[in-house]
Amino acid sequence: MKKYINLTFAAIVLFAVGCGKGEFLPGPTLYLGDAPVITSPADQDVLVLTEDQASNPLTVTWTAAEYGFRAATTYTVEVDRAGSNFANAVVLGTSTGLQLNTTVSKLNTALFTTLGLQGEVAWDIEMRLVAKVSADVDLVYSQPITMKVTPYTVIIIYPKLFVPGSYQGWNPADEKTVIYSAKSDGKFEGYIYFADPNTEYKYNDGTDWFGDDGADGTLESAGGAANIKVADPGMYRLNVNFNALTHTNAKISWGIIGDATPTGWDSDTDMVFDAAENKLSITMDLVVGKIKFRANDDWPVNLGDDDANGSLEYGGADITVAEAGNYTVDLILSGAVYTYKLTKN
Repeated sequence: MKKYINLTFAAIVLFAVGCGKGEFLPGPTLYLGDAPVITSPADQDVLVLTEDQASNPLTVTWTAAEYGFRAATTYTVEVDRAGSNFANAVVLGTSTGLQLNTTVSKLNTALFTTLGLQGEVAWDIEMRLVAKVSADVDLVYSQPITMKVTPYTVIIIYPKLFVPGSYQGWNPADEKTVIYSAKSDGKFEGYIYFADPNTEYKYNDGTDWFGDDGADGTLESAGGAANIKVADPGMYRLNVNFNALTHTNAKISWGIIGDATPTGWDSDTDMVFDAAENKLSITMDLVVGKIKFRANDDWPVNLGDDDANGSLEYGGADITVAEAGNYTVDLILSGAVYTYKLTKN
């Protein structure tokens, strides 16, 4: 691809005042030349990433961008999910040469962690180069290449907070009753099901117990701090801000809504908590269309799937049901990342 920026006016005539002689001075033309071309990996390559190869080198090579003049060029390698027009481009690295030396692990992090693509699934991925000379010259983009890339699953260890209480025998080491800080920022969230009325609980960080004297939403770590109490049984959304030592709890019931469900977008179909599997579940008929998960029959708290990768985000995109049939729908809120499954029966 060649570009020209023509800075020449149709005619620029300057007259020298002292000698009365007119001279025509043509303006400069800046030649932007050929865009770089990725030479490796090749278009339509298939890459299966595995954890045992995490440290293996992965090299991206390309031809130089040609500007028509000597230029110190910086190249940036970007990847994104195919068809997204690099709206969520992830930078693999930069180089002033004609290659980037990276690793399998870095590519996997870009896909699995940053873009949130499910592991052990083949995804169409685009890669491109961005060439930059200076702020005065437009960026030059290579034609993207498309690859089929399978990332591997990385188990991320998130900070967690135990929630011992009367509902589970006051066990401060129970891994099934924890909430997580998904951003590792001192803010914890999770969903816990309290089966009995008048449940009492505290928080435990592995060392200290935290209760709430005065039931005012402020946590105290004194040994005798009061238990936190909820009157009604059910699932609760628990939030703790350890930076401010505050907490909240709110009773939550989850349902499915959407034009793929029997009641459309007008009302929810309630899900049922499966204590043995620690998940919400329902078996129902669905038609081709969209669904979302909604809390308390209203929209302030809802979950969708922005990347169609099986993980959920608050306020995320509608979830597609591509084929009509009877489905078991699972909503799994027990981990740091909330997930769902649609299983056709």
